[in-house]
Amino acid sequence: MEDTKSQYHNIISKSRKIFIDKNSDYGASWRVLRIISLVDQINIKAQRIRNLQSNISNKIDEDQIQEFYGVINYSIMGLIQLEKGIVDEPDLNLDQIIKLYDKNVNDTFELMLKKNHDYGEAWREMEVVSLTDLIIQKIFRMKSILKNNGKTNVSEGVDANFQDILNYSVFAQILLKE
Repeated sequence: MEDTKSQYHNIISKSRKIFIDKNSDYGASWRVLRIISLVDQINIKAQRIRNLQSNISNKIDEDQIQEFYGVINYSIMGLIQLEKGIVDEPDLNLDQIIKLYDKNVNDTFELMLKKNHDYGEAWREMEVVSLTDLIIQKIFRMKSILKNNGKTNVSEGVDANFQDILNYSVFAQILLKE
């Protein structure tokens, strides 16, 4: 478990740097995106990862690892949007955004620790393609929940799915680097 904690933090640290760098380029323009738009962005990334895994030739010089960083950051944006709501124009400065980013990462990390305890790090025995498929499955679940105005009868909500997608993306990166 200690390896997982360290590996998780290393990946999140790089993800956070990418997020900050993109924020310096674009500001908080993502704050105008609705939840379904963020789900669709994750879907685009996940489908590209799936294509890369199927050895479809690529014309863009980004590998699975780069795409998984995108999935992580879009998931965090989704969690922030769920918490703060969608706005008509960017409204947060970098300090506010980083606090929200870190809070959501910490909450998701704590969830990962609990699930890892209960599941015994079963993800370490999985294939990266399986994690990709689970991400795509979560996307379809989120779309279904959103079509039902966010209501579920017995299932977790959109927020839990964003957290799972974030964690699966970190796990995939750990596996790709091992």
